[in-house]
Amino acid sequence: MIWSLNETLPREDIEEIQLKNLKKTVRRVYKKIPYYREQFKKLGIKPKDIQTLEDIQLLPFTTKDDLRKNYPFGLFAVEPREIVRYHASSGTTGNPTVVGYTRRDLEDWKECIARLVTMAGVTNRDTAHISFGYGLFTGAFGLHQGLEKVGAGVVPMSSGNTRKQIKLMKDFGATVLIGTPSYALRLAETAIEMGLDPRKDLSLRVGCFGGEGSTEAMRNKLNEQFGMFATENYGLSECGGPGISGECIALNGQHINEDYFLCEVIDPDTKKVLGPGEYGELVITPLRKQALPVIRYRTKDIACIDYEPCECGRTTARMSKVQGRTDDMLIISGVNVFPSQIEEVLYNTEGIGTNYLITIYNDNYIDKISIDVEVTDDSVLESIDALEELHKKVQDNMYTMLGIHPKINLVEPKAIKRTEGKAQRVIDKREK
Repeated sequence: MIWSLNETLPREDIEEIQLKNLKKTVRRVYKKIPYYREQFKKLGIKPKDIQTLEDIQLLPFTTKDDLRKNYPFGLFAVEPREIVRYHASSGTTGNPTVVGYTRRDLEDWKECIARLVTMAGVTNRDTAHISFGYGLFTGAFGLHQGLEKVGAGVVPMSSGNTRKQIKLMKDFGATVLIGTPSYALRLAETAIEMGLDPRKDLSLRVGCFGGEGSTEAMRNKLNEQFGMFATENYGLSECGGPGISGECIALNGQHINEDYFLCEVIDPDTKKVLGPGEYGELVITPLRKQALPVIRYRTKDIACIDYEPCECGRTTARMSKVQGRTDDMLIISGVNVFPSQIEEVLYNTEGIGTNYLITIYNDNYIDKISIDVEVTDDSVLESIDALEELHKKVQDNMYTMLGIHPKINLVEPKAIKRTEGKAQRVIDKREK
């Protein structure tokens, strides 16, 4: 099912809408936001210089630091009386990034989410259980309002109280699970602890996951545990929250809501725009935002874009699964390592559980990596031969993927602390 005809427009019509809205957005930020007007002047450009979509390359980039420097409302383009909703990041490393929404912004947000959950297979006959935390985080409210627009029943459970989550999913007959993929695995683990079979005792058929990166191996685990169809969607608060892109039932990349967002991929070092299919840093320009119309926001997420039409019937461009982030790449013994690569190995190794913790440390001025990973059966820890065999299997698989031999610590099931939101996968103990 397709929610909006705009998802099936010819490429030239999509680009016509994008250019029209890009020009409006550029004029808006130049007129309303002193920070952008100053950046434009430094580059010697004016709104009239944007005549084609390619001209977006003339515009300045925006980063998370720019939002923090202009905390709280320096990049807003409307008066406070026009703001009907505020959200913000946690701000654990300084000022939080604050985002705001006008009434039209909220309506646009609902529309974008309605498209994404529809392409995942959600209908007005579904009951959606939301395990995202409600609050300043955009995830829960974003999915909530879009699901209601589709007509699905919504259970706004929020995060935490995992056993109660399982009880309500069972008793309410929830068919859709919303949350982070790591917490969804925790829910499956808890259900089993309660003596339930998630595949038989729960009614989940669709998962709409986001808020953190995941791998195909994690998707397979989710499908295996719940007997569901797990999909991934993408968004970030600075560009409006979830709703930028999502997977359809073909699982052929995440369809971008292109009439609302203009996406580019750049080389993070040279800032040169890359072509279709080339991996680089994703850059996003919201095209209809009234309250916070950021320009060329650098996400730090690594992905590529495919502009070919999809077998599902949609013609919108598709972004790949995020392969990692430019700021979470680890350089160990001269080798580039992404946490997602480690997860892929662990989830595809029989006898290894779904929880792990990566620690980066310095030994005699050399960066090293250690990985704590749970085994699925603690009896293996009682047999030296079985333990050595499993340890060697993990080491060999890691070397095949990464080209290095990280230190592997096999620990008993449930030894690694669980989280109720985004999982903390990496601890950096190196001296800064």
